[in-house]
Amino acid sequence: MNTLILLSLIICIAPMIAAIIIGLVSKRVGNTIAHSVTTVSVGIAFILACYLAKLVFIDNQVANANVYTWALSGAFQFSVGFLVDKLTALMMLTVTFVSLLVHVYSIGYMRGDAGYARFFSYISLFTFAMLMLVGANNFLQLFFGWEGVGLVSYLLIGFWYQRESANQGSLKAFIVNRIGDFGFILGIAGILSYFGSLDYATVFQAVPAVAANNTMLGLTQHWQVGVISLIAILLFIGAMGKSAQVPLHVWLPESMEGPTPISALIHAATMVTAGIYMVARLSPLYEYAPAALSFILVIGATGALFTGILAIVQNDIKRVVAYSTLSQLGYMVAALGVSGYSLGIFHLVTHACFKALLFLAAGSVIIAMHHEQDMRKMGGLWRYLPVTYICFLIGALSLSAIPPFAGFFSKDAIIDIIRNSQMPGSSYAYACVLAGSFVTAFYVFRAFFMTFHTDCRVDATVREHLHESPGVVYWPLIILAIPSVIIGGLLVNGLALQGDLLGSAITVLPTHSAALRLEDDYSGAWAMLAHAYLTPAFWLACFGIVVAWFCYMSQPHIPAWAAKRFSLLYRILVDKYGFDSFNDWFFVRGTRNLARFAYRIGDVKLVDDFMVNGSGRLISWLSSVTRRVQSGYLYHYALIMIVGLLLLMIWLAK
Repeated sequence: MNTLILLSLIICIAPMIAAIIIGLVSKRVGNTIAHSVTTVSVGIAFILACYLAKLVFIDNQVANANVYTWALSGAFQFSVGFLVDKLTALMMLTVTFVSLLVHVYSIGYMRGDAGYARFFSYISLFTFAMLMLVGANNFLQLFFGWEGVGLVSYLLIGFWYQRESANQGSLKAFIVNRIGDFGFILGIAGILSYFGSLDYATVFQAVPAVAANNTMLGLTQHWQVGVISLIAILLFIGAMGKSAQVPLHVWLPESMEGPTPISALIHAATMVTAGIYMVARLSPLYEYAPAALSFILVIGATGALFTGILAIVQNDIKRVVAYSTLSQLGYMVAALGVSGYSLGIFHLVTHACFKALLFLAAGSVIIAMHHEQDMRKMGGLWRYLPVTYICFLIGALSLSAIPPFAGFFSKDAIIDIIRNSQMPGSSYAYACVLAGSFVTAFYVFRAFFMTFHTDCRVDATVREHLHESPGVVYWPLIILAIPSVIIGGLLVNGLALQGDLLGSAITVLPTHSAALRLEDDYSGAWAMLAHAYLTPAFWLACFGIVVAWFCYMSQPHIPAWAAKRFSLLYRILVDKYGFDSFNDWFFVRGTRNLARFAYRIGDVKLVDDFMVNGSGRLISWLSSVTRRVQSGYLYHYALIMIVGLLLLMIWLAK
């Protein structure tokens, strides 16, 4: 077996074996064994992922092979295999790195929890499913990992199942993702139908010929759509569910019902990035579907701005960071929509670091506050949590795209490529992502000031015990803070300017290469830093920080005044644009009303009353009629026989 394939197999299997072992014996092993087995397994996966990255990026090795045949059906063969290239290696390295730190962090965060061993089994299984997804060389295995992260996320969001809110949150995530997965399944069915294979290499090789033939599918008599565009949009609908794009974004804030380490793992490097990875992996398909790219661009840009605005009215520190995830995912998706696949992956990597940092820092605050999450009950915590304070500040600066932090390089490059693009919808998208620069800086520093500065509003009994989190909690923060500062500058040349770090893993047609124009403006990380102070995005971000300081530090009465003065707008934002209300009215109540109608009309009236009871009434009526014929008098029977004989003679006479 090829070395790369073997390494990929071990990287995937190690967390799975640990998850199964701890899952089966979770009630009979101690907490130390539970976290040791799972953490060591993910640590092994991370070390091997580092070696895999060395073989791929330095030694330029690539592999694509099947491990075994899963099923045969007629002419179709379904296999389990791995495609190991630069995109796979980068994703495996990112997933295992963040997962390892989350495992270590969870040792301190989950201490004393009744489901301690079960928790570690779940997150290890979650890591396995994501690794299988990013390592797949075919659509079937992609779908296996896709559904795997969906299933385990349901278990993790509802981990504290004693809480009704956790049960509701996990159910909401599961159902919304099923909507997206319906489109995803149809897209895979289209791939199998028109390409005759689910293997990436086979499909990618056939795409140009199908595009050249301009194969069309008639949806109605007068409306036809290109097969490739339809398949691409259907697959992206799946990505809209997994990566929480409007309007299938409503489940992601509810994922906050799970423990904070889960929020970090789901939001930073695993489930929500699956859709970004999928579109980038399928770039040879999407490049021949310009209509799908425009659709992706508009959806991503809309989410980047409007879901970020919702973070402004949130008071739960975890929900602020959750809505920032929705917004940053929008930036990644918008980059994909202008064929900036390497930029989308670039922001995915930097975001994985600073978003995990923000979530884990928020978790450190929650631990210190005895699991209080309302920022209105915090304030002045910088004195008590100095390490958490500095780490949260680094994450906030990176999220706000302030140079030289990592988020600046990836986010600024995305804004520039959208500005340079001629893709339909790019002008609208540019306005959204540019305005999002101000919004992002404002909401994250609003959270920063409310939590760590302003007057201390902490309950007196809690204040007496305020102190920095233990080392097992803050060391992962320190480790994550390092790439949150430097990784953008290290990767910007390969992923943003030249875009050659991913090599042949990404396909961009010459007509879509707006990213090439970035090289005319910038020649490296230092040039980007020097140019940053001339960009509108930088000044909008700085303005957002200043406005947050003015509203929550200098003039703290302004937010209450603004909420009262613009009460209608405030209510719209608190109601999250009415998505939940509409879903409840249209889908939940609508389904219930439809079920009642079907019950009353279909079940009660049609089945019970008409068919079941009706047949009984018909038999009863027929029996009452025939009973009159059976009178017992001979002359009645004789008359019937005579009449019958006459009718028979008349019929025969004809």
